[in-house]
Amino acid sequence: MGNKKLNIDFVYDVLEAEYERLEKPSVTALAEKKRDPFRVLVSTIISLRTKDEVTVAASERLFAVADTPQKTLELDTEIMEKLIFPAGFYRNKTKTIKDISAILIEKYAGKVPADIDELVKLKGVGRKTANLVLVEGFQIPAVCVDIHVHRIFNRLGYLSTKDPDKTETELRKRLPQKYWIKLNEMMVTYGKYICRPVSPFCSACRLFECCDKVGVTTRR
Repeated sequence: MGNKKLNIDFVYDVLEAEYERLEKPSVTALAEKKRDPFRVLVSTIISLRTKDEVTVAASERLFAVADTPQKTLELDTEIMEKLIFPAGFYRNKTKTIKDISAILIEKYAGKVPADIDELVKLKGVGRKTANLVLVEGFQIPAVCVDIHVHRIFNRLGYLSTKDPDKTETELRKRLPQKYWIKLNEMMVTYGKYICRPVSPFCSACRLFECCDKVGVTTRR
């Protein structure tokens, strides 16, 4: 089944080594400063369709004023919008974060639940965001699949899946759990700098020889 040249332990070792020399994703960088599930959840929402450097700056401005559900609810909406601007859809994100804060206070005693089934009940929280909160906020092993993880595993030939949800399901079955926690942050970085969506830097990739390069039409 799949790419017979591929050794997942080797893949992980390569990704880990490359990750050490490249820039960390915004949510990971913020989480390492303070390991707090609410901050991770909020910064993940801010990060959607937003560049990493904007996400970090916007999140830090917000957290300097409000870093708990209670403080977030008490913060004036217009002020909050200005704090997270120019993050994409900053007005919608402000409303989402405030709505989530209200639910957390009402139903979860102001705490972010450490359970994916509860997390996905929150407004605007899908499986990718929920899994990232488990990983970065709680350090609980979870398979967080964004477009980079989905693309790279399929490009390698390790999987043949049509969407990120199917990729998550298959990785839960096949990928050793010891690799789950750091998987997303390493692949996001690798997908941003090396295994890019269009014309990836195959010449600089240490996985070149074992990669099936599925769907790659042009490369550098």
